[in-house]
Amino acid sequence: MASIAVIVAIVGNIISILVFLSPVGTFRRVVNKKSTENFLGDTYVCTLLSTSLWTFYGILKPGGFLIATVNGAGAFLQSIYVILYLIYAPKDTKVKYLKLVGALNIVCFGLVIVLILLAVHGSSRLTILGFLCAGLTLGMYASPLSALRTVIKTKSVEYMPFFLSFFLSLNAAVWSAYAVLVKDYFIGVPNAIGLVLGSAQLVLYMTYHKNSAGLTKYTYEVAAEEEGSSHLIQGDLEMGEYKEKEKSERILSKGRSLPKTSVSVSRQHSLQRIVKTHSLSEYELQSKWSLEDDPENVHVNTGHH
Repeated sequence: MASIAVIVAIVGNIISILVFLSPVGTFRRVVNKKSTENFLGDTYVCTLLSTSLWTFYGILKPGGFLIATVNGAGAFLQSIYVILYLIYAPKDTKVKYLKLVGALNIVCFGLVIVLILLAVHGSSRLTILGFLCAGLTLGMYASPLSALRTVIKTKSVEYMPFFLSFFLSLNAAVWSAYAVLVKDYFIGVPNAIGLVLGSAQLVLYMTYHKNSAGLTKYTYEVAAEEEGSSHLIQGDLEMGEYKEKEKSERILSKGRSLPKTSVSVSRQHSLQRIVKTHSLSEYELQSKWSLEDDPENVHVNTGHH
């Protein structure tokens, strides 16, 4: 049984490290742009604390070497992400996150180590530390819930990559199996919940992935405003937003070389016209636009920029 647990833990190490490496593309762009743009660093700061605590847990736990190695690697990678974020963040954001890093990753983590080693003895060390690790992991697993609500509301998974969801689910499944083999509930409970949430993401992906092509970024902005959480998309999900922005900028740039129409029309009227367009036949559409573009019906001044 022990040998099987070791094999499962090694597989879990490999998958976890792949998951930890997923933000590399995001930070490569941050370095190239020399800016964090609108990305939030909360996830990386919290993950750094989580992996640091789990590393400490693996060190204290008998036979927990593979727990310590994978989380140690994760803490190292998260440290790099946090440092890069602090280097390229705007000044006010940098100050904010320096305080957050100091409070969580230095003061809080330091206090946990000191109290566990000096004030707690025997098996109580692992119990208290295990509750802390499991509680923090559960809190982090709660963050995708708002993203799931957005997917259900918009009926699209455009910003929920399949492979990321798949590997997160697979990672949770492997560590849940490991927890059963070694009878460690502190590892098992949060990963079992993570497996349920990951499976829910996969089910939603299979349900709504065909709808993604027909939805625009506007739909997501409306959904985010209604939820009061425009910061939901991050990490790899941020890349989808960046590509949409880049594509929009190319379209606008191309449009500057074309004749533009100066019409004193409200945005609401423009949207109404678009909606009506989708409900007209090809013949009705041609007739309607011909009437609207007739100088005798609409006073329009055209010019070049």
